[in-house]
Amino acid sequence: MPEARVIPLRPDDEQPPPPVTPPSWDDQLAGVLDFLQRRVTGDYDTDEFGFDPDLTDHLLLPALRPWFQRWFRVETQGLENVPDVGGALVVANHSGTVPVDALMTTVALHDDHPAARRLRLLGADLVFQHPFIGSLARKLGVTLACNEDAERLLSAGELVGVFPEGFKGVGKPFSERYTLQRFGRGGFVSAALRTGAPIVPCAIVGAEEIYPMLGNARTAARLLGLPYFPITPTFPLLGPLGAVPLPSKWFIAFGEPIETASYGPAAADDPMVVFNLTDQVRETIQHSLYRLLLQRRSVFS
Repeated sequence: MPEARVIPLRPDDEQPPPPVTPPSWDDQLAGVLDFLQRRVTGDYDTDEFGFDPDLTDHLLLPALRPWFQRWFRVETQGLENVPDVGGALVVANHSGTVPVDALMTTVALHDDHPAARRLRLLGADLVFQHPFIGSLARKLGVTLACNEDAERLLSAGELVGVFPEGFKGVGKPFSERYTLQRFGRGGFVSAALRTGAPIVPCAIVGAEEIYPMLGNARTAARLLGLPYFPITPTFPLLGPLGAVPLPSKWFIAFGEPIETASYGPAAADDPMVVFNLTDQVRETIQHSLYRLLLQRRSVFS
């Protein structure tokens, strides 16, 4: 008897994947109790930077997802440009008065990327000067924005996120929205060159409108030790209610990676190479911002 011939399914004949059954209330309650037991007994691990995957997966990311999915309705593009494994440097524009864009990018790469990549953000000194915020940031995977830490993470195969505009970007007035500020001296490029990690440009549209910064109370900023004290249409006029971000429509797009391995580690000490790559990344992000703005029907849809 001849063997049966297996005829591969054509794409049109493929069966849809079975629906995902949400966990029952009993399973969810059991998961919560297991999580609480681990926290009480100390049965969880952190890495040398203080990153706590258990707390991130069971508390921090679930707290951010409603903002990502329902409030900002974030759409991601170009996730295929982010490698599934190995070190890479994600470089993004920064805006929004409060750095919510970094948090939403973290959720996007964990929840929407096929490999569920964890983004290890580089944070400014100010983040770690506040005990509660600094500790929480460490547990989410944030570390100090210095080349040494960036290189260690990239060499270990981590996905590292950097916002080179810093406070100049996140605290710029609304009149300068979606106009990139200076990218510093290119320290992020040096870290990528020394480790041979690709640079993935990332453009974020939507964050500029969550707290439109109309003014800066400089005296209040100096008294509080802040780089700026924002005045928005709702803050401080509406008090605590003014801290609720406006529900703008977000896009996060990851561009084609820029390889650095061919330059060799010594290129990190060549100012012209660093400058040219920094300028290339900045121009790529700026053009991506213009493209995304054309795709968005309005600020809130």
